[in-house]
Amino acid sequence: MHASLTADGALGLDGVFRRPDPRAALSATPASAQQEADQRRAAWMAAAQAGDRRAYERVLADSLPLIRAAARRQGVATDNIDDVVQETLLTVHRVRHTYDPSRSYDAWITAIASRRAIDALRSHGRRDRRELHDEQVLDMQTDHADAARDTEREQEARRLRAAIATLPPGQREAVEQLALRERSLAEAAEHTGRNAGALKVNLHRALKALRNRFHGDS
Repeated sequence: MHASLTADGALGLDGVFRRPDPRAALSATPASAQQEADQRRAAWMAAAQAGDRRAYERVLADSLPLIRAAARRQGVATDNIDDVVQETLLTVHRVRHTYDPSRSYDAWITAIASRRAIDALRSHGRRDRRELHDEQVLDMQTDHADAARDTEREQEARRLRAAIATLPPGQREAVEQLALRERSLAEAAEHTGRNAGALKVNLHRALKALRNRFHGDS
């Protein structure tokens, strides 16, 4: 995948055609239809993980409304949504091997899109504070909110690091290489000397153990 992959140019579309508001489409879709769509996207991503490029293109194209909706929910301006889409697609490409097909694909992609949207808001917020000197009060409120979120994330990161430290060595290594360092399976295998298949199995086991610890999932 190339860095030029964006929402309005993804998979051959050049942005000339206007798309309907994804929020309206999603809200009008029955829960059962949403679940079926989620399962369809999960199956495509599983096939993509196995090397099916066509399935990969399909799941990315089908993900665009989800990414746009997540960006809008976070308050990203319309002019900046394409940037969030591009960053989300790039992140998905880097970490696609970490997706667990037994879990909701929509929840997975939405979580990634939300993080990229927050990153975009912070980036634009820093530029705005340099340019809009008349809005100091708003800036202070934004700073306080960012500081609170940063503190909460630091606490979560410490908890996560402590939980990762308790994993068996093979699982801990897989998490560090594939999830934290965002290395590809090939890169991690070369770096550790382990088989790529073993790394992937260890990662899925590690993620399941971490979910059980934090959320009690089975």
